[in-house]
Amino acid sequence: MTRLLYIEASPHGATSHSGAAAREFLAAHATRHPRTEVDHIDVWNLDLPPFDAEMIAAKFAVLRAQDATPSQQARWNEAVQLARRFNRADLYLFSLPMWNFGLPYRLKHFIDVVTLPGQNWTWSREAGYRPLLADKRAVLVYSGAGTYPQDSASGIPNQDFQKPYMRQWLRFVGIELAGEIEVAPTLSGPELLGALKARTAAQARQSGMRF
Repeated sequence: MTRLLYIEASPHGATSHSGAAAREFLAAHATRHPRTEVDHIDVWNLDLPPFDAEMIAAKFAVLRAQDATPSQQARWNEAVQLARRFNRADLYLFSLPMWNFGLPYRLKHFIDVVTLPGQNWTWSREAGYRPLLADKRAVLVYSGAGTYPQDSASGIPNQDFQKPYMRQWLRFVGIELAGEIEVAPTLSGPELLGALKARTAAQARQSGMRF
């Protein structure tokens, strides 16, 4: 059975712009693929272990094949369980707003916890870094108050650290980026915002049917 993991990174629930587009995607996908098993992670209601000095020490103990203390091993096991839940999916859907030009801190926390050596990436002196998640695909639904050009021709330095970070992280673990949907700029007036939401909802439905 195909597994789809939906990771929701906005704390606004039903009023979230990115979340609304993601729900359109999921409804359309369910219509076309009713047998897909959907898992939902709301990073704001997930018990994430602290990514602190003890977690980092445990991570490097594993990476360097050193003996971890019982406390480090217990902390590591918490992260491994979350990583395995993440790794089990075949398809991924993320909805995330832009915060301060980047990611909400809870999504970054989740990514730091689940991105583990031996679970979804590996490293060796001979081969360097290698991804371990093959034949998996993701769709990203973004929202942002403004829009930020990413071409150097504008003469404006790139201010968007939301999309490049997500793209690079997916590449790092081996997940193919299958599509992106952007709800922006959400600081538009009511008429323009309504048109924007209708357009992105239609785009999300089309993407959900194809995914």
